[in-house]
Amino acid sequence: MTSTKSSLSVGALSADPGSKVRGTVPADLGTLTVDIPLTLVNGAHPGPRVLVTAGVHGGEFTGIDAATRLAALLEPGEVHGQVVVCPVANPSAVYQGRLGVSPVDGVNINRVFPGDPDGGPTERLAAWLFAHLVEGADAYVDLHSGGIDEVLKDFVGYRLTGDSELDGKTADMAGALGIEDVIFGMNADGGNSHAAAARQGIPAILVETGQLGERDPEAARRLVGGLYGVLSRLEVLDTRPQDPASPVREWVWAAGVTAENSGLWYPEFTAGDDVTAGQVIGHVIDPADGQEHKVHTLATGRIFYGMRGLTVAPGAELAAIAAPAPRDSGDH
Repeated sequence: MTSTKSSLSVGALSADPGSKVRGTVPADLGTLTVDIPLTLVNGAHPGPRVLVTAGVHGGEFTGIDAATRLAALLEPGEVHGQVVVCPVANPSAVYQGRLGVSPVDGVNINRVFPGDPDGGPTERLAAWLFAHLVEGADAYVDLHSGGIDEVLKDFVGYRLTGDSELDGKTADMAGALGIEDVIFGMNADGGNSHAAAARQGIPAILVETGQLGERDPEAARRLVGGLYGVLSRLEVLDTRPQDPASPVREWVWAAGVTAENSGLWYPEFTAGDDVTAGQVIGHVIDPADGQEHKVHTLATGRIFYGMRGLTVAPGAELAAIAAPAPRDSGDH
């Protein structure tokens, strides 16, 4: 889609060409209504529509901070096309919770996209976000961070679709952010927002910056610089990043390690550590009898994020491992 002289509207919120409007739009989730904060930047020049979301999960502050800063900085006179910024996509999780699941129904919204307008509250929210924001976009950037119980090494993620043109556009966006590590999934399956967008033919990237629920203004400022790089690459802005982009290292997801027992988790790694298949990366200890359960990696590669909370239940994700991408995988 290329905007020309059309207004930019989401619900009752509307921005004429050459203007910026900030406000909230109500989303009816069946058992409750939530107000979704939005900034609509309708550029003075024609160009694509770009969506930036943050606050899909609670306790992930760097992306929310960066999205809010970006919304304040963008000026319609400098924009070619339209930019929609949603700094808090999941208000219940952000304001009432601090973990990946919503306190409303215990559902992780980033597992149920594109959602279900007749489902539970979180499924309805995913459907609302997809219908009102994602489906109208020509490119999509979803900002995440390591949560309050999670260490994380910054990375950009996206999904391969088999469409060489789409995958090439997405890879170009990922490389423009200035983050060294780019991890891609081998298909666009699943309920992540960027995967669901990719299935609709929209170039979409996941950006993970920050960890442990930290407030880090410098990290947020760096992320804003990276977003300017993406907007420049998409020709939405004429500006260019001040520093040259970092060389990109490509990875592919290799394995996730989950807890098999309830208990107390004692990790023996940090994000960015290299591990080999079968290596012990921590222990889960049963506080009732002191029994120790060793946790092993399932693959050789690098740990990009992992659990730092003390208490875990069966199925809790303890670590996520990526392996260097085969050389020919970059030809997509």
